[in-house]
Amino acid sequence: MALTENDVARIAHLARIEITDADRRAMLAQLNDIFSMIEKMQRIDTTGVAPMAHPLGGRQRLREDRVTETDARRQNMSNAPQAEDGLFLVPRVVE
Repeated sequence: MALTENDVARIAHLARIEITDADRRAMLAQLNDIFSMIEKMQRIDTTGVAPMAHPLGGRQRLREDRVTETDARRQNMSNAPQAEDGLFLVPRVVE
């Protein structure tokens, strides 16, 4: 699927992006290169290949879930202009 300069101009208009003619031509070449690469990838036979969550089969390393900071609620609440029962009071914005 090859785009035309009119397609790029329409996309720019829809995205509310102002581009020059030179930028439009450069963007046209870049987008067509991207679509060409996608078409090549779609032609690859992936029958029998299981989907992978990670390209190298790795796992996410998670740290141990433990408390590392002390309770500083009183100190944090000291910055509040108004507070009640440990909660910040804010002006009503919806009537």
